[in-house]
Amino acid sequence: MSSDSPGFELPLRLFLAFRVLIDDLHDELARQGHPDVRPMHGYVFQAIGQDGTTAADLGRRLGISKQAAGKTIDTLERLGYVERGTDPRDARRKIVRLTDRGIECLALSARIFDRLRADWAQTLGEDRLRALEADLRSMTPAEPFLLDVPGWFGHS
Repeated sequence: MSSDSPGFELPLRLFLAFRVLIDDLHDELARQGHPDVRPMHGYVFQAIGQDGTTAADLGRRLGISKQAAGKTIDTLERLGYVERGTDPRDARRKIVRLTDRGIECLALSARIFDRLRADWAQTLGEDRLRALEADLRSMTPAEPFLLDVPGWFGHS
């Protein structure tokens, strides 16, 4: 079976679709008071989670070094999205937690993604978009949150 499209175009188109959605998300986040948030920060927020984490665990979850995780934490702390504190179960451990600003940014991102999906449904049609999503689910792992993407992109 032959195709009119060369094989290399599929990953490029999938990546372009991802890029369009992420760029649109960040344009809207900037308009709504979060101009300094970058695409990697969303992965960091997800990896920190509701309970917080250590810099070492954050690095492992993201597939980056503890030092790179520490620099990212420094940046996000300076921007007001995370805070460092002591683990109540072990005073020697430093825990990184999302601040109210970080939690609000995650919630806003979810609402924006819902609107972006609705825009795609209006352009493509809801049935075609659902079919596309179903096809992508059948071709990808069940777990959609692969948080190690930052490390994967930088992996040599």
